Amino acid sequence: MNQPRDGAASSQAMGLDALPRGVPATVAGLAEGGHDSVRAMVLRLMEIGFLPGEPVRVIASGFPSADPLAVRVGQATFALRRHEAALVQVRVDAAGAGA
Repeated sequence: MNQPRDGAASSQAMGLDALPRGVPATVAGLAEGGHDSVRAMVLRLMEIGFLPGEPVRVIASGFPSADPLAVRVGQATFALRRHEAALVQVRVDAAGAGA
């Protein structure tokens, strides 16, 4: 996993798929290794803005299966399947830790 750009987020890293809706977080890194398909997905996530240090928040989830997730990274919103979101490691921001 890549390291975050700054030390502002000090909580334990988790997968974006496990982040509760509405809780502000920061991208800590992306999954490394794996099959070619996983590496290709990680590259695509980086290309669309899931980079260490970027603010991220889950804003909605599908119904009834909770898949896909609507995720805001920076000022852009994307729909990610849970297995894709799991490749993104995040840290809950200090302001959102009590939420």
